Amino acid sequence: MATLLTILGVVVVLFVWNRLPVEIVAIGAALALVATDILTVEQSLAGFGDTTVIFIASLFVVSEAIDSTGITTWAGQQLVRRAGGGPRQLLIAVMLMVALLTALISVNGAVAALLPMAVVTAMRLGMPTSQLLMPLAFAAHAGSMLALTGTPINVLVSDAADEAGAGTFGFFEFTLVGVPLLLGTLVITILIGPKVLPVRRPATLGADLSAHARTLGRQYLSDRAVARLRVPSTSLVVGRRVVDLLDRLPDGVAFVRREAADGVDHRTDPSATVGVGDVVVLRGPRDEIDGIMRVAGLAEEADPIVPLGDGNALDQVIGVAELVVPPRSAIVGARVYPGQVTDSGDLVIVAVQRGGSDLGPRESVLEPGDVLLVQGRWEDLEREVDADPNVIPVDDPRSVRRQAVALGPKSTEALIVVAGMVVALATGIVTPAIAGLVAAVAMVLLGVLTPRQAYRGISWTTVVLVGAMIPISTAMRETGAAEDIAEALLDVVDSPTGLLFGLFLITAVFGQLISNTATALIVIPIGISAAAELDISPAPVMMTITVSAAAALLTPVATPANLMVMEPGGYRFGDYWKLGLPLLALYGVLAVLYVPLIWGF
Repeated sequence: MATLLTILGVVVVLFVWNRLPVEIVAIGAALALVATDILTVEQSLAGFGDTTVIFIASLFVVSEAIDSTGITTWAGQQLVRRAGGGPRQLLIAVMLMVALLTALISVNGAVAALLPMAVVTAMRLGMPTSQLLMPLAFAAHAGSMLALTGTPINVLVSDAADEAGAGTFGFFEFTLVGVPLLLGTLVITILIGPKVLPVRRPATLGADLSAHARTLGRQYLSDRAVARLRVPSTSLVVGRRVVDLLDRLPDGVAFVRREAADGVDHRTDPSATVGVGDVVVLRGPRDEIDGIMRVAGLAEEADPIVPLGDGNALDQVIGVAELVVPPRSAIVGARVYPGQVTDSGDLVIVAVQRGGSDLGPRESVLEPGDVLLVQGRWEDLEREVDADPNVIPVDDPRSVRRQAVALGPKSTEALIVVAGMVVALATGIVTPAIAGLVAAVAMVLLGVLTPRQAYRGISWTTVVLVGAMIPISTAMRETGAAEDIAEALLDVVDSPTGLLFGLFLITAVFGQLISNTATALIVIPIGISAAAELDISPAPVMMTITVSAAAALLTPVATPANLMVMEPGGYRFGDYWKLGLPLLALYGVLAVLYVPLIWGF
């Protein structure tokens, strides 16, 4: 037991020190339990196969599906349209929306999804972002108590209550405390927030990318489109010379290039004839190009380039990216032209600019500082931009996609899957892990996500942290440490209400300094042992712990969500406690006095 408490003390110190990744600290703790013979290898690694960890991982996949289909972007856009009445209306709308979204996709996911939209809307209303973004994060914490899926801690305490004989908490059972918590957070924030929150604007703000398609259209192409037209054997242009085609093109349509099917470069030979399988690249008004296609019998290639000017260049499948050619890039001196397919075969160059001016349809030799507008599938854009050191993106394609793309073609499927998962969890027809796994697999099978997107959507830090910290909880039970700490706590507070107050203090204090998930995993076995000592139901004890863990409000390092809003809100470390302390008192009253009224001792 002494060895275990020493390991636990070192873990807490390292968490507070915050110089090592939390997952490394957690894994180190699991390994230390093996090295000191406190647990067997199987016990120390069992957390990674725990059904709770599986469920949490599957929820991240579902969250990624909701985000990638544009549902969160659509919700943010509705927020922009409906919150134009003033700062208070915006504040209420933002807090309610992030709370509801958190119930489905977790605190960090909801804050990350709505943060750009909230910043943009505040800027449009002339409202300091510092008056809005901390309430956004704090409302997400309250929203985490609206449903089982709001936070991994809810899943952990539900399973712990079940193991202790009290049964699991229902999917919407958390709502009984979540609703008053959210309403109280709204009231306190509206009454106190404007007085205690700083009136401060950050030094830098993220770009407003919500109208990105039209912005790029005005800057690059206006009403012009670039099209790659394949020449089938039935086309009227087969056997015609390129120079003859140039004479027949209508005004406003430019001939960019003929790409020969044999791969031979004929760009300097206008007398060459067009053959079957060649690609003719044109640039001009979309309706004119469509007319040429009909008359000449040309077929547009798959994933066609669409005109940026009408706002249709970005959808759930196809996106665009601006790429700057830096000095010493390997592509300096390369010849490019609008409509050209990149070497990877996945992206198409739509336009090239130099010094802010379009270089037109002609072939250009790239120089440092040139800007390429490329178009392709979102996953290809993200992969190419990440992997290519020869270009620098003006805006991250992921940020563009998050802000500019609303409901996509797979959004209906995603909503149906989420609804099915919620019904399964609410009715208990299957275990949470099975419901989550079925939902995650369905998202991939229905084409909502690719396997790559599913893997990338999982917060592996959280998964590893929970999996590696579960053995700490096991060791506290195995060694009797949880029982001894519970007895020591009951020596100070010898009543059920006193126990809840003590657990609230311990959880809330540690939750400001280290991961609230890690805190919960440490405190849960103590609460279970204390409930057994007092011969009371573990249900109110577990619910008090989850409410207390959600009260991570006094420091920016308490949760990633708090940290996310720090820079765009222009906050300093000491700004959080001014609004966080009154809210912490609300959490304490609900955790200690309200919870036992719903879940009796």
